[in-house]
Amino acid sequence: MHYIPNNAAAEAEMLAALGVQHFEDLLTNIPAKILQQCQINLPAALSESELAKMVTAVASRNQDSESKISFMGGGVYDHFIPAVVDFLISRSEFYTAYTPYQPEVSQGTLQAIYEYQSLICQLTDMEVANASLYDGATALAEAAMMAGNLTNRKLFLVSPLISPAALSVLQTYCAARDYQIKFLPEKDGTTFWQSLSRPAPYQQGQGLSALSEQDELNEQIAAVIVQSLNFLGYIENLEGLADIVHQHKALLVISVDPLSLAILKTPGELGADIAVAEGQSLGIHQSFGGPFLGILATRRAYIRSLPGRLVGETVDVDGRRGYVLVLQTREQHIRREKATSNICTNEGLMALAATIYLSLMGKNGLKRAAELCLNNSHYLAEKIAALPGYAVPNQAPFFKEFVVITPQPAERIVSAATEAGFLAGIDLGQYRKEWQNHLLIAVTERRTLAEMDDFVKFLGKF
Repeated sequence: MHYIPNNAAAEAEMLAALGVQHFEDLLTNIPAKILQQCQINLPAALSESELAKMVTAVASRNQDSESKISFMGGGVYDHFIPAVVDFLISRSEFYTAYTPYQPEVSQGTLQAIYEYQSLICQLTDMEVANASLYDGATALAEAAMMAGNLTNRKLFLVSPLISPAALSVLQTYCAARDYQIKFLPEKDGTTFWQSLSRPAPYQQGQGLSALSEQDELNEQIAAVIVQSLNFLGYIENLEGLADIVHQHKALLVISVDPLSLAILKTPGELGADIAVAEGQSLGIHQSFGGPFLGILATRRAYIRSLPGRLVGETVDVDGRRGYVLVLQTREQHIRREKATSNICTNEGLMALAATIYLSLMGKNGLKRAAELCLNNSHYLAEKIAALPGYAVPNQAPFFKEFVVITPQPAERIVSAATEAGFLAGIDLGQYRKEWQNHLLIAVTERRTLAEMDDFVKFLGKF
């Protein structure tokens, strides 16, 4: 039921079954000091009708990409999702599936995971993929921990242009495990990783620990972590980076936009050891921030350090094809200190959505969607750059997202856009002082010429 109409008699019956008289009796083990901090002054109970009206009123205040024309990005995008994706993942055998402990009764779930792994390996040009992680941010952090375990080292060199959300999660993981982070320099909106052979002082970013003149890519480095497309939407030129990293027996972790791999070089082609991604663009709704899909793929040599689970194909005693969990590095199966578990049972549903999306789109469909993103974003960037007071500051190539310098505070433009029917993008000033009056705009295959032209007219008012 969506609404549980408890009354005083039902509550008294439940408390009696628990052997207490009052709800507060269940909280006696919690220190009084903590309880005082957790006091919640709830209003009086509502009837089902009253509650439905209240929830509807609150929900109506949301601004979404169906009621607005969206140019929002920063890791979550308004991509086209074929109707069959939602139809299939809503089937009860998928929607209610739990961790496939027993292969004999979990063949559908196991096959779906196997197909997902296979498609992710094809997409990233890597050898093995897990299924799956919470989101792109946790996938990147798990990849870093994996690299630390494999190299037995404690220092990561990180691009300062990875997603702020991913950076925050990575910093949290590192703080708990005594890892260190240092940041590569940046130049013109991209990572200046060439400084690895001759480090330069880090100039931008408030409060970031940067490479000093004495730092080298030495035997203390566990991994170099970069993102392409980076947070500003620009394509990082990573040719040759893997060779430098591997000379020092460190690992290269690349975070990617999975849709861009239809037309850009894959992590495998760039020599990555671990590839991660946010899979939301593969048939998953924005849903006000989740649930999403964390993609992680790696090389076969590192398969036993892979977090999560891995499904393999085999045959039974009668020679019939079947699927089983071949690696389960979780605390229930092995010694806790050896576990690399990040178990995301319900993320399996998101992995299924990505599997259906990739299967429906195929190579040609993915390439067409990617080309539309590329063409639309460059069309809009040229139109905006021609407006008085606006500029597209960096010359680095981009795929579907780019930065615009605005003549007035970007925060003001974003606020006014909502009233005009647009989700204008992200005010970058909230992340760095030097990004004041910078607006991050994303353009997907869903945007039409008319929508983009209307958006340009709106920006022209500023």
